[in-house]
Amino acid sequence: MRRTHLRRSALVAIPVAAAGLLLSAAPAQAAAPLPFTAVADRATTTPGGSFTLTLTLSNPYDTPIQFVYQSVQPTYPTTQENGLKFAATGCGTQTNGCSENVHGGIARYNVPLAPGASSSFTVTYTVAPDSKCGAGTRIDLYSYLYYEYNTGLANNSGIVNLPGTQVPCA
Repeated sequence: MRRTHLRRSALVAIPVAAAGLLLSAAPAQAAAPLPFTAVADRATTTPGGSFTLTLTLSNPYDTPIQFVYQSVQPTYPTTQENGLKFAATGCGTQTNGCSENVHGGIARYNVPLAPGASSSFTVTYTVAPDSKCGAGTRIDLYSYLYYEYNTGLANNSGIVNLPGTQVPCA
């Protein structure tokens, strides 16, 4: 009989303890949105043509942004387009340079970036004249952005889809 009493107590205590733990847990905080915008100058680019992405980072903090790492890469569906040929052919305005290979390379913004200031980075892509084209053919890109501020004590990062371009046949 004593075991039955202990089992009943345990059956009541376990759910009560679990509910208490769940109710006392602090809600997860959402990451701050990235202070970043991206604009493509053309919605369509025929083979032999080019399009330019302008990537802008703004500093919404009261301390300078001191370090920025940003990569620009084609999306998986873009890499799977057989015959689609394009390359970064121009790089940078308002930056202290960029990698030779922007796909997976680094967009190096001028830092430190003062509170309230913005810095833009441009990348021009050229579609090869013999590239695949068609109504469903697209070049889509994404970016991984990481930056540090507050003397390196704070940071923010995330993946951002960038505007792409459709590659119709001429």
